[in-house]
Amino acid sequence: MENIIEVKNLAKVFGNQSALEDVNFQVKKGETFGFLGPSGSGKTTTIKILTGQLLQTSGDAEVFGVKNTALNTAAYRKRIGVLSDNSGLYQRLSIEENLKLYCDLYDVPRKRMEEVLDLVNLSGERKKVVSKLSKGMTQRVLLARTLLHEPDLLFLDEPTSALDPANSKQIHDGLRLLNEKGTTIFLTTHDMSEAETLCNRVAFLNKGKIQLLDEPKTLRRQFADGSVRLELKNGQIISLPGGAEGADEVYKYMSNNEIVSIHSNEPTLGDIFVEITGRELV
Repeated sequence: MENIIEVKNLAKVFGNQSALEDVNFQVKKGETFGFLGPSGSGKTTTIKILTGQLLQTSGDAEVFGVKNTALNTAAYRKRIGVLSDNSGLYQRLSIEENLKLYCDLYDVPRKRMEEVLDLVNLSGERKKVVSKLSKGMTQRVLLARTLLHEPDLLFLDEPTSALDPANSKQIHDGLRLLNEKGTTIFLTTHDMSEAETLCNRVAFLNKGKIQLLDEPKTLRRQFADGSVRLELKNGQIISLPGGAEGADEVYKYMSNNEIVSIHSNEPTLGDIFVEITGRELV
């Protein structure tokens, strides 16, 4: 499968502070790739390098088979969408007026604006002036603008950080639909549940270095201890070893019709991150 992004031995130093160190990964065409880590781990720096906004200190970064330094052309800008915390909007204009401007800028039919407004659940709010919006609504307008030109590659930097669960779910559904249509998504987040929901593969970034990279289900199985968790009808939760060691106990509870549910004790991505790095995702 074709690689849309290829990163080799990437490093970035600001003064005497190392932001990225020997970072290596590839992103395949059509996948959603999670770049996960706490604030200050180097996620946003990586996006800026991959979109040609920032030069690396050393190493190589290619997007669409060309060096990141060659991405600042109109042709490549039309193929890339970027959502970050410094994406500006025209504050005195309405949501609808902002999106119309960007439709004209990207030579996109106005009917596309209706589609993205529906996707971010803002069709009924289109006349509101941007300066009057809440942080969550502003985030949704920014996402709508990012999606207008249906980019081949979408960089999302904490896309649902200011959203409530209902709007987050709607955004997730829309991103899955884009992904199914062929859009490659590079997602940075410290929300591990979001990563498990959306991502084909994830990389754990800590202090500028990648600690792990694999499919979420593979990582959970790798770090699972093999035990099982039983929920009993009396409300009790019991953890038992897997295999033959715990089989007799499980059979006893089943024979007595005491079990409500049985689950394997696989860790979450957040659990694994803490185990590997010793850091919480904040």
